[in-house]
Amino acid sequence: MLENFWFNVEYGINHVLDINAYDHVLFLIALTVPYLFKNWKRVLLLVSLFTLGHTLSLVLAAYSIVSVNGKLVEFLIPVTILIVALFNVFTAGKGAQKEKIGILFLSTLFFGLVHGLGFAREFQMLLGDTDNKIVLLIEFALGIELAQVIIVFLVLFLGYIVQTIFRFTKRDWIMVISAIVVGLVIPMILNSDLLS
Repeated sequence: MLENFWFNVEYGINHVLDINAYDHVLFLIALTVPYLFKNWKRVLLLVSLFTLGHTLSLVLAAYSIVSVNGKLVEFLIPVTILIVALFNVFTAGKGAQKEKIGILFLSTLFFGLVHGLGFAREFQMLLGDTDNKIVLLIEFALGIELAQVIIVFLVLFLGYIVQTIFRFTKRDWIMVISAIVVGLVIPMILNSDLLS
């Protein structure tokens, strides 16, 4: 039982940290880069909302409640990353990330749903014909959350170093990292099967 638990948690961690599927990491970078360590509660809430959306779409797919065109989802995933990165570029230094729970939180939940649908087919293969779908989903979600916390910590830590030691302004840090994310995600959109 414990062996299965760790397998599923590790599977969730590997899903996020997979170097060949770095879209998840790019989304987390874009989501986290506007924040500082002192905003950790807000960042944790955002990341948890993303995990909630991701897990909810996996539940819907696992129980065959939802079935979505894979090409459309694979196109929408980099689009969600692009939207967050561009939001950062246009709001850098304007304090938009400090607003009350609103569009950013709802869009993060929605983006989690989209990203989860992108993984639904592979996840259904992992499920096989198991009776404990919910337990497996929770263990997998725990792994995702752990990996996301690691990435968020690294982004916050790098932001701290760049802004304190190298004296980057917060605005410049947000602009540079968000521009890099935009540069990486545009080819993903252009190369998607939906456009080819």
